[in-house]
Amino acid sequence: MKLKLSALLIIFSLFKANSQTETANPQTSKMTINKDTVITDTLSYALGTLLGTSIKSQGFNELNLDDLNKGILHAILNMSQYSVQQCDNIVRTWMTEKQQSEFGPVKEAGEKFLAENLKKPNVNITKSGLQYEIITEGTGKKPGPADSVKVHYEGSTIDGNVFDSSIKRGEPITLMTNQVIQGWTEALQLMKEGAKYKLYIPYYLGYGENGAGQAIPPYSTLIFEVQLLKVGS
Repeated sequence: MKLKLSALLIIFSLFKANSQTETANPQTSKMTINKDTVITDTLSYALGTLLGTSIKSQGFNELNLDDLNKGILHAILNMSQYSVQQCDNIVRTWMTEKQQSEFGPVKEAGEKFLAENLKKPNVNITKSGLQYEIITEGTGKKPGPADSVKVHYEGSTIDGNVFDSSIKRGEPITLMTNQVIQGWTEALQLMKEGAKYKLYIPYYLGYGENGAGQAIPPYSTLIFEVQLLKVGS
């Protein structure tokens, strides 16, 4: 996304420079004002609007516009004081620090929850940090890492917010063991057909540092009740 954004910024600047060059010559302007210049100006404005919207949506709300313009110009003229890799690292570092600052409490709450949850007598833990509780032990076969499975499930955050539930929809789903979050992939291979487990999934085995939409913030610890109905199609 960052590389695409940088490319669009450069394209926008080139169109702007081209538009200014054309209108600087009266003869050129007379010949193109009804066609090329209007199209170029409109396209430049449209690109600028898209770029501004994209920048704002990514959380860059407090930028020095003079330095932003300078960076674009220096990139075009090969005068940048930083390499592309250095610039990428600067942006990534800023975004990581911002995210950790904003969602640090979510991560800490999850870690605290898991530490307390592990004190319960029926809660098990794997080497990866996945915690699970056996509600019903199955008697059928176990799925392999690339098997399809039919399951019923309900997922919630540690504050009790249910974000997805095949149970409420009244229809189980079929999925591949290796095409779900890591915590699920690991847990399903512990289960036998007919089993029902309660899973407590740390953020790094779930949706990680990015989360999943508004319902699952970054660094969220998740709870799932999963019933394995069938292995294979």
